Amino acid sequence: MKGPPQRAHAYIEGIALWAPRLPGWEAARAILRGEHAAPDTPAPRPTPSILPAAERRRAPDAVAIALEVAARACEHAGRNPAELASVFASTEGDLSISDYMAATLAATPLQISPTRFHNSVHNAPAGYWTIATSCMHAYTALSAHRYTFANGLLEALVQSASSGESVLFVAYDIEARGPLAAMAKSRGLLAAAIIVSPKPGTNDAIELLWNLREHLPPSAAFKPSSAALIAGNALESCLPLFETLADEAAREIHLSLSAHQTLCLETTGRRGL
Repeated sequence: MKGPPQRAHAYIEGIALWAPRLPGWEAARAILRGEHAAPDTPAPRPTPSILPAAERRRAPDAVAIALEVAARACEHAGRNPAELASVFASTEGDLSISDYMAATLAATPLQISPTRFHNSVHNAPAGYWTIATSCMHAYTALSAHRYTFANGLLEALVQSASSGESVLFVAYDIEARGPLAAMAKSRGLLAAAIIVSPKPGTNDAIELLWNLREHLPPSAAFKPSSAALIAGNALESCLPLFETLADEAAREIHLSLSAHQTLCLETTGRRGL
């Protein structure tokens, strides 16, 4: 019988996570490890410092949280953002602006805000990022419904393996608003980012083995208490990976790419160098 496909090697260099009750990777790591309780009061939305002051004030939620984790992952890895290709993934994009656009077009179409209109496109956070960091490398913006996180991560892994360079992966989703909430179910704010590399760049790089398999049951979140902190967000399937990274454990994780295929990840618990 034919065995599973050979696993490819990758390394995770930088990690970032942000949610109102997981406000930044250092805090989130301690909370996910059970070392600290999550704050009772949700943290305010971050204001990414890489944006000019005027843009920072106008930035919608999706842009703010995506750029926050992108910047923190680069900082964690000691990487220059201008030197990285990137993959941005979101299940639904900016649902708040989508609700505004639909309501305004139905009622008063001539009053559409130009600023909100240009923020409504799915690749808006990626565009803000490349402009703010003066990055001339390619970016990809994708969505794959409930399989978005896994497909975005696979895209980053494949790009990194084929180019031989590190790639920034950023995933984010926000609260659904208005009538769209009945169809596009998502609660709260959640953003995550990692930098993947085909070779260890630092002593802190975490070894990752990966391959594709026929459908396997997806990994559940390991700690119900931490799952509750982001439950209902469209990106909640990212939690098993980040719990594993927080624990620095050797563990296999299954992320569904579709109804028929699975991205299998194994963190070895070993550092890169």
